[in-house]
Parts: sequence; C-alpha cells; structure tokens
Amino acid sequence: MNKETIIRIVLIIAIILVLVGIGFVGYGIIQKNTYNPKNPVATIEVQDYGTIKIELYPDYAPNTVANFIKLANNGFYDGTTFHRTQPDFMIQGGDKEGDGTGTPTLKDLDENLSDDNYAIKGEFIANKYYDNTLKLKKGVIAMARSDYSSLDSSLKTKGYNSAGAQFFILNEDQSSIDGAYAGFGRVIEGLDIVNKIANTEVYYRSSELADGEEAPKDESGNEIKSDTPKVKPVMTSVRVETFGVDYGMPETEEPFDYNSWLMSQYNFN
Repeated sequence: MNKETIIRIVLIIAIILVLVGIGFVGYGIIQKNTYNPKNPVATIEVQDYGTIKIELYPDYAPNTVANFIKLANNGFYDGTTFHRTQPDFMIQGGDKEGDGTGTPTLKDLDENLSDDNYAIKGEFIANKYYDNTLKLKKGVIAMARSDYSSLDSSLKTKGYNSAGAQFFILNEDQSSIDGAYAGFGRVIEGLDIVNKIANTEVYYRSSELADGEEAPKDESGNEIKSDTPKVKPVMTSVRVETFGVDYGMPETEEPFDYNSWLMSQYNFN
C-alpha cells in the first residue's frame, strides 16, 4: 500500500468521524429542543362514581402544582368530599371540614411543621402573575379562593392570595373568570365522572327559590348552602404520579384574617 493510498484512507476515516460527531451533536440539540418530561398526573378515586385523572401543568402554575402534590401525596384529600356541585359549571371539593370553611395547615404539607393555617399566592393574571395563560375551559382544574369584595370593595385583592387546599373542576367553559383563578391542570380521563358528580342530587338550587323564599335549614337550624349535595361524593384517594420529579415545597404565607380586620373597623381591640 503506497503512501497516497494511506493518506486517502486516513482522510476518509477522518471525514467519517467528523460526520458521526456532527450527527451526535445534532441529535443532542434536537433531543434537547423536543424532549418534554412527563407532566405530573393526579388520580382521584371517587366512591361510587369512578376515577378522574388530571394532568397537572407546572409550567403555568408551579407553586400551585407543588402545593397540590404535597397535600395529595401526604393523604390530605383522602376522605374529603365534593361539597359543592353545579351542572354546567363545576364541582368543588378538597375541604377537610366538608362545607367550604376549612383551611389547611403547614403540618398538612410536612408533619414536622406547625399547626398554623396557610395560604398560597394566586398564580393568575388578575393577581399580576402573567405566566399562567391557561383558559378556564371544560375539564380544567383550578384553585378555589375567598372573595371578600362583596363584603367590602377594598378587600378585593385580599382574596387573590387566599387559596389553600380547595379546588374545583369545570364541566363547562367559563371564559368570564379567565385570569381570575389559578388553573393548573386538565382532566385527561373521567370527564364523564365529573359530569355525573356535577349533576348529583342537591338540596336545592338558588334559582329555584321564589322571591322572598328562605333557603332550607339543617337539623341545627343553620341555612344549607346552595348547591350542596344530599350525599356528598367522597374522594377515597388522591395521589399524584410525578415520574421521578421532585416539585418541592410550595411557598406559603399567612392567610388574611377577615375577622380581625372586621373588628378593627369598629375599633374593637
């Protein structure tokens, strides 16, 4: 084999190695730009109804997702109910009191923390959080929160950072509240279950009350809230598959104390 032939072989090998290297680099770039790790998936088992699976969206609402995952995987939601159901609107649940008044504690996130109540900031546009552009359409899960504006207009923004554990799942599009609540996922399986729950029998609908007619009362004489199911659907298990990703602890803050604010307005110290 002469010198010229050897040089040609070396050049061919060099070219092949360069091409292979370019191929590996190109594949790496393509993979980096196209690979999307799996989003976490929540599985909600509802007694006598079935299973609802929800893909959560940390890209839209990372702190909200982290909060939901911690609560769910710590067993917080097990045994809680859907205490509010409205056809053509939503189902709401996740309150440990079962009536919409409950607030989670830091211990619900981590058993080593205190029993203090907590809230999370609202990740939605009205609260000047602009990364969450998720539309509140049928099947979307969002955080429930307080609304103090009907009590005093100056308290409107106080309700923005009042979410804790309660959530709702829409069974119809609700464009009128886009950007006002933190949507953080969408139903990928079991939307029929959501609809069944939304249409469960309730004590009454507010639209059914005649002018001047009082709402029904429970055995203790307390007014039954509108759209309360006669038999509240029970979530026997709520767990989130994170596919190996640790979404960490959510950032929390002290919830707004409306009662203390009210007392201060009347100078009750």
